[in-house]
Amino acid sequence: MDNREEVREFLTSRRAKITPERAGLPAGPRRRVPGLRRSEVAALADMSVEYYAKLERGNLAGASPAVLEAVARALQLDDAERAHLLHLAQAADGSDVLARPRRRPGAKQWTPHRSLQWTLDAITAGPAVVANRRMDVLAANPLGRAFYCDLFATPDNRRNLARFNFLDPASRRFYPDWGLFADMAVAVLRREAGRDPHDRDLHDLVGELSTRSAEFRTRWGAHNVRRHGTGTKHFHHPAVGELTLAYESLDLAAEPGLGMTVYTAEPGSPSEERLRLLASLAATETAAEAAAAETGKAEETAGHPTPAPPGQV
Repeated sequence: MDNREEVREFLTSRRAKITPERAGLPAGPRRRVPGLRRSEVAALADMSVEYYAKLERGNLAGASPAVLEAVARALQLDDAERAHLLHLAQAADGSDVLARPRRRPGAKQWTPHRSLQWTLDAITAGPAVVANRRMDVLAANPLGRAFYCDLFATPDNRRNLARFNFLDPASRRFYPDWGLFADMAVAVLRREAGRDPHDRDLHDLVGELSTRSAEFRTRWGAHNVRRHGTGTKHFHHPAVGELTLAYESLDLAAEPGLGMTVYTAEPGSPSEERLRLLASLAATETAAEAAAAETGKAEETAGHPTPAPPGQV
């Protein structure tokens, strides 16, 4: 992705969101822009109009932390937006090469090490999934696979939450607040694009979604970013119905670029009862699959008896 274009569109979109009243400035007559003028941002950031215009044209290379903080203050950026601006500046300087993990795990080539899968499987009261920053789902506990049953019906290398959100009709049923989930998915991807502008798999994903979904294109053009850490979400599961779940997302220290998200229900709530029902259904299905696999092995062995050693009949 073009870093200069990304910087230009991000700063322009943030400037358009700040009204003079919100910035403590007089509105004045004959305003031709929806938000602040460049000159007003420059004044709020205590820098020349020429220098701020240079930054907004996409040239963040060499900008000091003090300058970036002044711009963030003037544009009233939140924590996620400030971090995004810093990542864009690092990419402009070339320092993003050092900041990026040496390996960016993807759905095509990564499998969880045994202890990570054991950890996932030990979580039995709620769905738990491991994903990378592109939102590829790479591993899950049994309840997580049952929870995301429509997602796990797709091939391993297509198991991506943003792709599911925009391209799979089942997402409209699974996410009652579909628009909110769509906004969140795009904001997470936009943040990752600023963090690692050289991620080819991310380029490909954004290109695919932009080509196939007008709703994705509109949201991508808004340049909103966000952190995905904790909160509450509402779901409609095809087997157990409505679920209101809290979630916590944790970075995996041993796997740079990966995070684990665990969903839980309020104790004693209807959602907790429905999660228990889903866990029971998942356990029954897993047992049936295991029995079928054992039957298949027995039938294969019966159809192909072991040859007798040489010299024996």
